[in-house]
Amino acid sequence: MTATYEELLATAEARTALNNHVKTQLVESLGLEIRPELIGDDQPLFGRGLELDSLDTLEIVVMVEEQLGVTISDDDRSAFGSVNRLIDFVVADRGEIPQVEAA
Repeated sequence: MTATYEELLATAEARTALNNHVKTQLVESLGLEIRPELIGDDQPLFGRGLELDSLDTLEIVVMVEEQLGVTISDDDRSAFGSVNRLIDFVVADRGEIPQVEAA
């Protein structure tokens, strides 16, 4: 079955809203000194990206569980690659794009 333009647009808007929500939550939860809109969807969260550390990992795990209802285990380290990878993990786990309020 082929998705209609409206369905594709709704999916893209839901994904964008979720990405923006996660970026805002990262900034607020971790006390980052960057505006959420300046975080790239594919920007690495660790290393030369946002330069997060292992303590930040725990904060992200708690945030994702509380905000999105998804548990990230030690075996799911690849989910921490970027905002997009984190969202891909959440969507795969839930089987849908969680609805959040647009920022």
